[in-house]
Amino acid sequence: MSLSVLDLVPVRSDQTSADAVAATLSLAEVADGLGYRRYWLAEHHNMPAVAATNPPVLIGLVAGRTSRIRVGSGGVMLPNHAPLVVAEQFALLEAAFPGRIDLGIGRAPGSDPVTSYALRHGAGGVSDEAVNRFPEYVDNVLAMMEPDGVGLGIQGRTYPLKATPVAGSVPTVWLLGSSDYSARLAAEKGLPYVFAHHFSGSGTAEALALYRDGFRPSPEAPEPRTFLTVNVVVAESDDEARRLALPQLQAMLALRTGQELRPQRLVEEAEKVELPSAHLDLMDAMAQRWVIGSPATARARIEELAATYDVDEVMVHPVAGAWTGTDAGRSPAREETLRLLVGQA
Repeated sequence: MSLSVLDLVPVRSDQTSADAVAATLSLAEVADGLGYRRYWLAEHHNMPAVAATNPPVLIGLVAGRTSRIRVGSGGVMLPNHAPLVVAEQFALLEAAFPGRIDLGIGRAPGSDPVTSYALRHGAGGVSDEAVNRFPEYVDNVLAMMEPDGVGLGIQGRTYPLKATPVAGSVPTVWLLGSSDYSARLAAEKGLPYVFAHHFSGSGTAEALALYRDGFRPSPEAPEPRTFLTVNVVVAESDDEARRLALPQLQAMLALRTGQELRPQRLVEEAEKVELPSAHLDLMDAMAQRWVIGSPATARARIEELAATYDVDEVMVHPVAGAWTGTDAGRSPAREETLRLLVGQA
């Protein structure tokens, strides 16, 4: 079974944005050295605890600091952007790091409605039109990254349009989603597909079955390709892992219950927070869907999930928090999660 990494570039209460990016680059180097297959970076906007606002920029930084691992987006939220811009960005990344770039594409806004409006220069935000035209936008990105590009018919003439002048290769394109919609679309277009199990926690089996049953082979993927994503915290003991998971669990609880969002607490800060019993039950339910424990516990759980969903790759989202006094430019517990998972203490 192959392992990969998803990173949202979390920002702790003791970090600046620069610290968070430095910690991500260190984590990526660890993943590269340990043999992880790919390292994907998310797109979220205007969130105090997340610095992953621009996947192409982060991909360039990470790819430049690593030598082997595939680097990609998990994902680019396409309704936020002009398809040509996305095609140009990833064609250029592929030119700089040939054979190492993945373009994961999603349909969600990745932010609140006001921020989404600002992303599109005030031109209606992520409008219904942009969302409804998502399949067309996906086709446009795929076509414009091809070496021959596309031809636009204008006043009886064909205007050639390419994402990059002389493409030698193209990134692998994946569709991402947390609903049936993207599963059906990926199957129809013959594209690799990933269901956001780490975020949703339910509906995974149904989405993957829809994708596999409806898959139409294509040049991009002659057969279905998918993997599982899961939130993971691994430490030397189950108890330590549960403590390290607490800051991220509280952050997700705040998101799900409409509380004020804030930078991720340190472990000691999180342990002082008193929550109502109803919120404790919700947080416990979330923790049950995550992989939290010692190396043996975590590996067994990941192998069980891989077998349950019939995948040969699992993308782990390392969400371990940090203790007071941790180097602001590192995330040692997240790095340790990656090491312990592959037996490198």
